[in-house]
Amino acid sequence: MSAVICGSLAFDTIMTFEGRFSEQILPDQLHILNVSFLVPALRREFGGCAGNIAYSLQQLGGTPLPMATVGSDGADYVERLKTLGMSTEFVRSVADTYTAQAMIMTDRDNNQITAFHPGAMMQAHLTQIAARSDIKLGMISPDGRDAMLQHAEQFKAAGIPFVFDPGQGLPMFDGKELAHFVELASWVTVNDYEARMLSERTGLSSEQLSRQVRGLVVTLGAEGCEVWLDGAKTLVAPVKAEAVVDPTGCGDAFRGALLYGLEQGWPLVRCAALGNRVGAHKIASRGGQNYTLSSAQIKG
Repeated sequence: MSAVICGSLAFDTIMTFEGRFSEQILPDQLHILNVSFLVPALRREFGGCAGNIAYSLQQLGGTPLPMATVGSDGADYVERLKTLGMSTEFVRSVADTYTAQAMIMTDRDNNQITAFHPGAMMQAHLTQIAARSDIKLGMISPDGRDAMLQHAEQFKAAGIPFVFDPGQGLPMFDGKELAHFVELASWVTVNDYEARMLSERTGLSSEQLSRQVRGLVVTLGAEGCEVWLDGAKTLVAPVKAEAVVDPTGCGDAFRGALLYGLEQGWPLVRCAALGNRVGAHKIASRGGQNYTLSSAQIKG
């Protein structure tokens, strides 16, 4: 069983600020904000939501099919996916543009400031989804605006149940568009901040949203997550991380686990519990794709 994961393949430039953002930004001076952060540690990693989610799913033993675009500088990323044993049949190369780039700065409290250049991602709508016997699941993660809209419609038309994971792409859509995504989706997953924004824009509470899909998952970081099923909320307990090194890609690791559980036909609460374990393990390593999972960690 394969899962098509629509979203970005990106290069992440990850920087570490050894202080606290809150100590450098004056709330009463935001209208003339002009700050500089010294970042002694810097590295470049493979990232992007589709890449990170696919990596998580692959680590768990699933079969991811990332659907994304790269620029003329993306050959190394495509080769990496092949080396990991993933299919790149839905990865399109776009000439005369850069692969998406994320510049991520993390402070000592694991708060993050990110600048994102979409690059080739803005052409992701050129690749289309069609029904195929081996494709049983899908996910819409942050991508080009047109791609997210069109791929959701294509999943529905193909009869492929999918997870709507708007992430940082959520602000691109108004309430009507977001409500339509929910109508098309089988499951929705957001973090707590995105859940509030989704509710504000659609006018629907988490309880109401959950009645329109098979399930709604709201991640709470170190507090675990909420699973909403037909209006009822279950709090899934967090897993304590052995070390807190880098939060980059933790949400994507969780979502890969969610897809894996859905592939197995598990109840959504069990899927979320696995997501908590995988996310807690990922945070102990740097970057979104540098961790490995043992069978013991998968089983809990």
